[in-house]
Amino acid sequence: MILLEDKIYILDGAMGTMIQKFGVGEADNNNERLNLTRPEAIKKIHKEYIAAGADIIESNTFSANAISQAEYGCPDLAPQMAYEGARIAREAADEAAAIAAEIGLTRKVWVAGSMGPTSKSLSLSPDASDPAFRPYSFDQMYEAYREQAEALIRGGVDMIIIETCFDALNTKAALSAISDCHADFPVIVSVSVSDRSGRTLTGQTLEAFYTSVRHYPILAFGLNCSLGAADMTPLVEDMGRWCGSAVSCYPNAGLPNEMGGYDQTPEEMAQQVKEMASRGLVNIVGGCCGTTPDHIRAIASAVKGIKPRPITIVSAKPLIVSGLDAVTVDVKLNNFTNVGERTNVAGSRKFARLIAEGKYDEALQIAAKQIEDGATVIDINMDDAMLDSTREMERFVRYISNDPAVAKAALMIDSSHWETILAGLKNTQGKCIVNSISLKEGPDEFVRKARVIKSLGAAMVVMAFDEEGQATTYKRKIAICERAYRLLTQEAGVAPEDIIFDVNILSIGTGIDEHAKYAVDFIEAVRWIKANLPGALTSGGVSNLSFAFRGNNAVREAMHSAFLYHAIKAGLDMAIVNPSMLQIYDEIEPELLRCVEDVIFDTDPHATERLIDKASRMKDEAAGKSENHHEHHHHCSCGCCHDHSDTATSRLNTALIKGRTETLKQDLEEAIKEYGSAVRIIEGPLMEGMEAVGKLFGEGKMFLPQVVKSAKVMRDAVEILQPYMDTDSTVSEKSARPKIVIATVKGDVHDIGKNITGIVLTCNGFDIHDLGVMVDKETILSEADRIGADIIAVSGLITPSLYQMEELCREMKSRGMHTPLFIGGATTSALHTAVKLAPLYDHVFYGADASAAAVLANRCILDREAFEAEQHAEQERLRAIYNDKDSVTDRSHEDMKQVPFHNDTTAIPCPADIAAMELKTEEVMPYFDWRMFYAIWGVKYGSSSPEAMELMQLRQDAEDELALGNFRIMLSARFFMGVSENNCIKVKDNFIMPFMRQENGQGQSLCDFVAPASAGTKGSPFGAFTICVRPRNNAHEEGCCCPACSNKYEDMVAKAVRLTMAEAASKWLDNKLISSLPDGIKVIKPAAGYSSCPDHTLKRDIMMLLSGEYDLGIKLTESFAMIPEASICGMIFMHPEARYPEIRRISREQYEDYSARRSMDDETARRFLGHLL
Repeated sequence: MILLEDKIYILDGAMGTMIQKFGVGEADNNNERLNLTRPEAIKKIHKEYIAAGADIIESNTFSANAISQAEYGCPDLAPQMAYEGARIAREAADEAAAIAAEIGLTRKVWVAGSMGPTSKSLSLSPDASDPAFRPYSFDQMYEAYREQAEALIRGGVDMIIIETCFDALNTKAALSAISDCHADFPVIVSVSVSDRSGRTLTGQTLEAFYTSVRHYPILAFGLNCSLGAADMTPLVEDMGRWCGSAVSCYPNAGLPNEMGGYDQTPEEMAQQVKEMASRGLVNIVGGCCGTTPDHIRAIASAVKGIKPRPITIVSAKPLIVSGLDAVTVDVKLNNFTNVGERTNVAGSRKFARLIAEGKYDEALQIAAKQIEDGATVIDINMDDAMLDSTREMERFVRYISNDPAVAKAALMIDSSHWETILAGLKNTQGKCIVNSISLKEGPDEFVRKARVIKSLGAAMVVMAFDEEGQATTYKRKIAICERAYRLLTQEAGVAPEDIIFDVNILSIGTGIDEHAKYAVDFIEAVRWIKANLPGALTSGGVSNLSFAFRGNNAVREAMHSAFLYHAIKAGLDMAIVNPSMLQIYDEIEPELLRCVEDVIFDTDPHATERLIDKASRMKDEAAGKSENHHEHHHHCSCGCCHDHSDTATSRLNTALIKGRTETLKQDLEEAIKEYGSAVRIIEGPLMEGMEAVGKLFGEGKMFLPQVVKSAKVMRDAVEILQPYMDTDSTVSEKSARPKIVIATVKGDVHDIGKNITGIVLTCNGFDIHDLGVMVDKETILSEADRIGADIIAVSGLITPSLYQMEELCREMKSRGMHTPLFIGGATTSALHTAVKLAPLYDHVFYGADASAAAVLANRCILDREAFEAEQHAEQERLRAIYNDKDSVTDRSHEDMKQVPFHNDTTAIPCPADIAAMELKTEEVMPYFDWRMFYAIWGVKYGSSSPEAMELMQLRQDAEDELALGNFRIMLSARFFMGVSENNCIKVKDNFIMPFMRQENGQGQSLCDFVAPASAGTKGSPFGAFTICVRPRNNAHEEGCCCPACSNKYEDMVAKAVRLTMAEAASKWLDNKLISSLPDGIKVIKPAAGYSSCPDHTLKRDIMMLLSGEYDLGIKLTESFAMIPEASICGMIFMHPEARYPEIRRISREQYEDYSARRSMDDETARRFLGHLL
């Protein structure tokens, strides 16, 4: 066994990077196949890393499992790939030891069998329309991993490293498989996070992830991939608080550059790793993406002699469970853990009805409400005679996994059916609690189930129940718990902190003498367990206590609250309870409290009678108050019933921050009386509220959909105040707020990003003048001059917009202007701004997104001189980097001949044409990608709780829009037999489409995927397609540029839905084509204007091919933007090796040749192709 406390061990670097460097990769990038086809190359890479100083080398088996290999069409080869990968690494390690021995040295090189996460997630659905869908089950994932682990161990690995983990449920499947192959086999778990916040792709924190897998005796836990060493250091440092194993860290060689490569030198990376090691944070270090033997050699040298992180066993006491976040069950720290009970079909009629009707989204709202009310663990129970509890458990917990607002809580999987419990555990990524097991079926079955639960990483509730039945007395309760504790800790190997005893809360106040001591016996049994069964926890279902008083909530709440008060003092750790059915102990009416406590502690034989009498009187009093209250409200006109606990100003502030309008009109009317002027309200409480929104957004405490809603409230408020403003003499007073003119440039209709930026700037106190879309430079500058703009901001999504921005810069310079010009949009970048725009105008700056634009604008207004000096320095730095780079051209234009057409695709049948047709929403919804929808809003998937709650609302608004169906999904496609020649494709009637060719890399062009004319054949299939999603009813013309048509929240939601639906329709077409073609044929659909064919004017050619019955009515602007905006237009290539060749820059020679073939004059070429030079 490797001892990770004697030194810092060196792990090797990237296998894929070296495969690319050696040029031995497979055409389909299936690196694991090289174990079978090029074993000597893989062995050479291992040897290079060993020579560089690696103590641990990883086998080339990251994707050597049946699920991953199914994507390459060879799942049956996965075990052989895994075995050979392990064997090759073992040989390299043993040869290194033998060479060392020959010269009298001892060297041990350890082999770690690499197991990747697969590209599939067990926790998240890839189908936006069905959150319960999973392409693979836990059992299928387990079997793939078992097969791989078995082959790796047989091949001779010393340990297994489950790496680049993004889903703890996948990892739990892997750990379960490894354990079944070889109990306690050494395993390293290495996680990949999605950003610097330290959350995985599924949204889990690192601590929550570790909590999910810590049931296995992990050798080391750590991070790889994701980030560079500097960005990983804070995350690794945080692990020191909670990680009870060794810590590993093998980062990328910095962050990827704009081309996806890694530029960090070995020396730079080694210095950052050394700083991490010097702080005593790690036991294993190495490299991931972009690292080479030179990086590993530098890292080994840098950390040599530095002491490793001390491995101190971090006690798991108290119990820690997890959802997306870790939840600590500790009375001392958290007083009491509340388990929400309303997601139980036996305990909530509403929940039961929703599940029976299949309304899972609505059922989720019940769970979310419990979390809002303070529950950190949610009890899920589907046991009902009319339900398939196993199926419903699986579906509902899968829905939860896709909803961050609910998934952040830990789950209690509650069922009396063993298969239902397993379904819950196998579909939940966090550490769950099983509710429950017992000795009812005898000790053997009890221990067997406990071992399974432990292997799946869950804690367990143990009921005080044995072969004789349920324990109702104190003596029986403690006797059963003592026996169960011994069996669990000594035979099943369960940690004491994973045992939660439920000693049965039973109904009191029933009038039956045998029930009188149920409550006090429970409290005393809890006290005994805490004193005599070290580490064990206690729990119970509180609602049972007051069952005799159902219908009288006031009494039930008092009983629950008083009982919990005393039970918690005795040591109760958690309980299943409805938080809304609790009172504050000190606020319980004194007489009621006395009556309740007398019943709880069974003080005398008449206690129950007194409580029944009190309950009866309370019911009568409540009925009388209700009648009086109703009569008062029916007749009252004095206004005294209105809540005056806060002011109109504070309510307006809350309305803006929360996005609520229920009492907006009433609050504004009240504010008019207070402020005397509509303008004073706008410039006072309303602007103060919007500034608060801007501040919260800047601090990351609000996000874009919330901000948009706030702006909607602001607009509604101004509309309500408009009648007052018409007679308000102060309206004409000059506003002191900085003015910004904002627009999408001429020829471009894309505006969601621009609208969001305008809203965020408004929230930051700027006076925004939004000119809409397709705005020419003269209009922009005229408006800026008219209002005296402090800043001009323009946006563009398509590459011709870059030309419009250049023209705007030239015009502003020719006019002698000094107004700051902010640039933004998908095609823009800091580099383009520095290299192409800044030389044309001295005051142009790049804003990456809405938040960045707000920060830049504020800094510009506060201290423009300092702001511009800083920006100019950064632009100069970028220009220097750009100018220092080698030319993109590695070959002359003469050398750019067509790549040989190796594969005969002339036999591929030409797919059937698709005349203009309307797709049904239900056909396309399986491909609707919610992540893309969120991305349009600048939202990251897996956000933490405040954002997640708002994501739920944003999604609900989108689903409402989808339900309305106010859009038409139109699609057409046409196919031809084409031939390629001289970087052109010829189709019907000698219709010719020219293409560009890469001038570096593999020198590819899209033409290479169509049969060459020289082959003398009829050609091979080539297609063109268009898609558009347009509103069914639109008051204005398509592409209307008025701001009113585009920047209202409802319209932005509708537009985002249409944009996402267009992409979904494109995926629908992919699926249709692939299913009609022979196996092994790949389909790509490059869109005109993107990197494979970066000429937007090709859209005109595609539209010509799709005229007549294929015409969808898409219009092109002069810059070749499409109207409606939710449109896609592209070509279809079908070829075994089809791929998207990236063309970012071309030489002047190809630029002139291509523009000549397109018959472009100099102005047109500069406008549409200039960005490529």
